[in-house]
Amino acid sequence: MTATATAPRPLAPWVLVAPVQLMVGLIIFIPALYVLWLSFQSSSFGQQAVFVGLANYAQVLGDAYFWHALRNTIVVVLVVVHAELLAGLGLALFVAAGVPWRPVVLAIILAPYAVSEVSAVVMWRFLFDPDVGLATRVLQALHLPILEWSVVPADGLALVCLLSVWLNLPFTFVILYAGRLAIPTQLYEAAEIDGARPWQQFRRVTLPLLTPAMLIAMLFRYIFAFRLFSEVWLLTQGGPARSTEVLAVYLYLEAFRYNAFGVAAATGWLLVLVSLVLALWYLRRLYRDMARHA
Repeated sequence: MTATATAPRPLAPWVLVAPVQLMVGLIIFIPALYVLWLSFQSSSFGQQAVFVGLANYAQVLGDAYFWHALRNTIVVVLVVVHAELLAGLGLALFVAAGVPWRPVVLAIILAPYAVSEVSAVVMWRFLFDPDVGLATRVLQALHLPILEWSVVPADGLALVCLLSVWLNLPFTFVILYAGRLAIPTQLYEAAEIDGARPWQQFRRVTLPLLTPAMLIAMLFRYIFAFRLFSEVWLLTQGGPARSTEVLAVYLYLEAFRYNAFGVAAATGWLLVLVSLVLALWYLRRLYRDMARHA
């Protein structure tokens, strides 16, 4: 009589996901909880942390520079995200229509994503140099006003917006382009048979079916744009006179120039809360739209 071989029992699901969850906890949640704890403390270099309750949050919310940085952040985010959405949508429809040399066109569109932020800022500073920049000379030749980005706050924020759009447009384009390619061609053939013009096809077929991809792209870009730092810091460092600061630059200055770690931590958590509220709002719209088209 032979013994029946028993199959090995599969591992429990929690055992399989435990290493990933542990890594996420060590990398994300534990530092986040430490920053939350620090936001209730008064802390600096060589100083023992002292519990101060909500005093750091009150100091941040009572600081005029914080509200100015918040206003700059909202302006930059609205301009950058919506400009990227329009440009990415136009490019996605243009490439999906069957342009010649499509691989070359795709490489040109995606090229900015391969450029480091430091290199991009150096290049754009040279292009828009008020004295010798190529872009400045082109604007002068067209009798258009040049960007005095080093002395005029509005021009500085405008150049930050242009640079951010150029750097991150490939991200939005890829999402919208993939969404456009996922739309069945039979729908356009049926619309053309019914006599729909190109604008009607875009309005009745393309736009409704691309809405989920557009919302996803806007969601991620809103969250990333709220954390905008490198472009502003490398270009203007928040100047002149802290007039081009955004929230991430305000946080950096509080932490590493004024050594107010508790205030910086409170600023970080306020930034997280704003991003979460925005993300929840967009996710609700996304689910509502997907349920409508299901």
